[in-house]
Amino acid sequence: MVQDMIEQALATGVRLAPLDVDQYHRMLEGGILLEGAPIELLDGVLVYKDRSAIGGEPMTVGPSQAQGVKRLQRIATRVDPLGCHLYCQAPITLAPRHEPEPDGVIARGTADDYSDRHPGPGDVLVVFEVADSSLSTDRTVKSRIYADAGIPSHVLVDLPDRRVELYEAPLPGQGRYDQVASFTPGQKFVVQLVEGRTVELTAAELLP
Repeated sequence: MVQDMIEQALATGVRLAPLDVDQYHRMLEGGILLEGAPIELLDGVLVYKDRSAIGGEPMTVGPSQAQGVKRLQRIATRVDPLGCHLYCQAPITLAPRHEPEPDGVIARGTADDYSDRHPGPGDVLVVFEVADSSLSTDRTVKSRIYADAGIPSHVLVDLPDRRVELYEAPLPGQGRYDQVASFTPGQKFVVQLVEGRTVELTAAELLP
């Protein structure tokens, strides 16, 4: 995990040169990093995104992962009329040290509101992670980052165990969510959006 890697480096005396979001953006603008490369900024460190199946080649996208993202895309038409929009596998800016790329995001407003910037903490209502090989990182490192940013809901689609975990009531500064629930196929759950509006989802519709 990212935090483990950082702690191990510090314990052995290795000096790290962490990046902030502005430096990361300049690397993209300068062509040092390619736009769309499978990399995200977590804890000030460039990390390759793992969308592979367990035991698969890390740089490939597993079939269950791909199907899980396609299932997320189906809920877009349900959130559009509620003053929100959904987009998949695009960055959110959580300055100064993080720019993760969740598998899905429900953000306030319309896509046109973000024509010149990525959504930030005050824009993001729900993040979705579809997790196979990345399950441990998504459940720990990324959940901590989302909670510290005050993102209201984190939905983790656990492909190996075929369940969906809902994390709510973030505790910024503590790196965790106060409320956690787990749902299996056949069960429903509700996520909060804007102005008291909600959207009801089922574990079955998110699990390939």
